[in-house]
Amino acid sequence: YALLLPPMRAELGWSYFTAGAMNTVNAMGYLVGALLLPRALARLDARTIFLAGGWGAALLLALHGVAGSMARSDALLYALRGLTGVASAATFASGGLLAARLGQQPGARPSLVLGLYYGGTGLGIVASSLIVPPLTWPVAWQGLALAALAATLAMGLGTRPLAAAPMAAAARGAGFRARDFAFGLAGYLMFGLGYIGYMTFIVTLLREQGASGATVVAFYILLGCGVIASSWLWAPLLQRFRGGQPLALLDALLAVATLLPVLSAHPLAVFASGALFGAVFLSLVASTTALVRHNLPPAAWPAGIAAFTSIFAAGQIVGPSLVGWVADGAGGLARGLAVSAGVLALGALLAARQRAL
Repeated sequence: YALLLPPMRAELGWSYFTAGAMNTVNAMGYLVGALLLPRALARLDARTIFLAGGWGAALLLALHGVAGSMARSDALLYALRGLTGVASAATFASGGLLAARLGQQPGARPSLVLGLYYGGTGLGIVASSLIVPPLTWPVAWQGLALAALAATLAMGLGTRPLAAAPMAAAARGAGFRARDFAFGLAGYLMFGLGYIGYMTFIVTLLREQGASGATVVAFYILLGCGVIASSWLWAPLLQRFRGGQPLALLDALLAVATLLPVLSAHPLAVFASGALFGAVFLSLVASTTALVRHNLPPAAWPAGIAAFTSIFAAGQIVGPSLVGWVADGAGGLARGLAVSAGVLALGALLAARQRAL
């Protein structure tokens, strides 16, 4: 969406607030999906939900390109962004559960498995960097849909050994109490609130600062490569600490990455920001799954992951519109991203207080 936003905003005449609201609606859909996940897991295996979300996301991405040429396109795009959020939550959260399940197998390194799962998103970021720039924005949505379709086919073939019967509701939630994870949940809420402003508006900021198309593509590819590398960078940290230390450290690094392009438009600062942000933000997601895995029995993992997914989604709802609203005033996007950096720093302070059970 960040890569598509500049041409969509120019053609559709959006304010920053409207552009951010599109991702707010997406995050609202993500929250709905996260809240529905425990009920879905009571009836269906995590792999079934995982693949259903992938098929749904591929279809909805294709419809984004069609909606742009229709009357009342904004209303249709809002609806599609919301539904895509539901599908994304189904895939992302249930996939985390499958990764935790895979990490239990003999010889597996659980934290590395989690890092590889979340770091795999970097492949999608790199693919997006190559697919989107040469195309008009409606056609680019179709290209992303085809990439999502191919990824879902690959996931279906690769996850057959992880299929299992749904857990009983009583067993599935046994051992999880939200109050035991209060500071971790609060730190993760700040992450959801803070990181999404960067991911929504960073390309638009770079364009406003005069970055060329080639620079933006290189930046986004570097960010994606950072996500892929994060699997190995942070696995020892996630394995060693059982409390909120990884979440706190990664929140703090993310605050630095978000602030760098605000302080300087120099290419070194911009590329350092992209590399650091990519190397951190999805390992931060992995850190919460690791926190759940370290401190709860397997039967309670779905409830724990669902709780962290829901609080993350709640932050994502507010973040894009908040940054867009700030950016529409004096100071523009630079001030909006500075607010995001402050929120992430607060998240680091909160997460640092989370203790192992």
